[in-house]
Amino acid sequence: MERRYPVGIQTFSRLRKEGYVYIDKTDLMWRMTRISPFVFLSRPRRFGKSLLTTTLCSFFHGERELFEGLKVMELEKEWKHYPVLHIDVSMAKGKPDEDALSRALMLQLEPFTDIYGVNPNEKLPGEVFSGLIRRAYEQTGEQVVVVIDEYDAPLLDVLHEEEQLPGFRRVMQEFYQCLKAREAMIRFCFITGITKFSQLSIFSTLNNITNISLHPQFAAICGITGDEIDTQMQPDVAHLAERYKCSPAEMREKLRVTYDGYRFSEESPDIYNPFSLMKAFNELRLRHFWFESGTPSYLMRQMQRFHTDITKLDDLQVPVSAFDQPTENMMDALPLLYQSGYMTIKDYDETTEEYTLGIPNKEVRVGFTEGLLTSVSGIRGSDVQSGFAARFWKALSADDTDLALRHLQAYLEGLPYVEGFKKKLEEVTVAEGFYEWTFYLIFSMLNVYVQTQVKCARGRADMVVFMPDAIYVMELKLNGTAQDALDQIEQKGYALRYATDGRRIVKVGMGFSIEQRTLTEYLIRS
Repeated sequence: MERRYPVGIQTFSRLRKEGYVYIDKTDLMWRMTRISPFVFLSRPRRFGKSLLTTTLCSFFHGERELFEGLKVMELEKEWKHYPVLHIDVSMAKGKPDEDALSRALMLQLEPFTDIYGVNPNEKLPGEVFSGLIRRAYEQTGEQVVVVIDEYDAPLLDVLHEEEQLPGFRRVMQEFYQCLKAREAMIRFCFITGITKFSQLSIFSTLNNITNISLHPQFAAICGITGDEIDTQMQPDVAHLAERYKCSPAEMREKLRVTYDGYRFSEESPDIYNPFSLMKAFNELRLRHFWFESGTPSYLMRQMQRFHTDITKLDDLQVPVSAFDQPTENMMDALPLLYQSGYMTIKDYDETTEEYTLGIPNKEVRVGFTEGLLTSVSGIRGSDVQSGFAARFWKALSADDTDLALRHLQAYLEGLPYVEGFKKKLEEVTVAEGFYEWTFYLIFSMLNVYVQTQVKCARGRADMVVFMPDAIYVMELKLNGTAQDALDQIEQKGYALRYATDGRRIVKVGMGFSIEQRTLTEYLIRS
């Protein structure tokens, strides 16, 4: 029987009734409903939050037949039917003003007013919401389950709009404040989103809400783990391997490199992007599906606002307070980068209580940097990928550094004059930084690990590129000579720290001309 993949399907009941592939998370869902009456979960977009909310709705509606054969059947004994208010706040995003936002929230409540009625004195969305909780409780004799999906969607749209944000925040504050007032009538309240807006009533007045976003027990409640692929998706891996004419083990590694690498706590298993994984199995091809579904404009604006150094995103040591903090307290783009899924937890040091953050996988690295490449350098990502990247990669892989650099030189010389080039140079500390940024993005689009401004005892190497069989230590000199750059690598001992790595060490000195805007000369020493 052909497997059906739930691409674009987020309704649990439909998924189960129509026989789509379902990765069983119902044991984690059940335990989540016991940990606290009010729960908040932050996960990136397209990571299964909406499917989890509809699973909760079916569970609290007592739809036992949908859960036959799933893990929750061994845990749940009552299967009571509760009144459930499920509100998808993402349907209220993109509104031009406060009135439109209020109307959109009212429309989300309309299906429940048809069931439980409405008081004509209730004029505001929060008043109607509060009245619905009370009437549902009184009419059924049961506490109410409230499920709110993407609670922050309208606010993310106007995150940087100083005129709109305060008014939108007031509307959302009024909408959510009833959750505290109606606490005694609520059996369970589950709230999902990307980030935390502490000034909303959810976090400022609902003091018993439990944030499980970094809770080790629930790290895998959204997404697909490696173990789940090996136990529940073996046929899918084998089928895709046939399409690519490789072994299942080789395909498993391709999937890991492309879609794996997310960790949502210090003890989290590696987690795959579920949207991209299901798309890959459904279409029998490996693509950067997550980015095809859109790149959040709010994130790009946040990075521009805080002048984020894109070359430092691969290896950041930070305390948890640096990346898990309310939106209003953000001093840089790091929290949104993590919460949106563009960075993830790579390691945790119990001694210093510091986390290491980095880019999760190839899909994020290539897709993210493709979008940034144009804004930083004016180079189109599609141009890099269509011709230059393949030639450059093949030359490096064949241990022909000279040919690789000639490809790079020819490519840079063929670029048209970038509008705003001088302004771009003003945005970096030194002009060499512009080329460091550009090279970092080009290498990242090849899924090559790059570090810039790498510290050593006697200075900083401009760039270190890590290939499977070689490490390239590079120094850039703007309006200087390649020999000066190569001499600096030797004199400062930039390559010494890699002597015991086992890979071949290649030193590259490069001279650039700001007038010609290209690589003018280079020297290579192995």
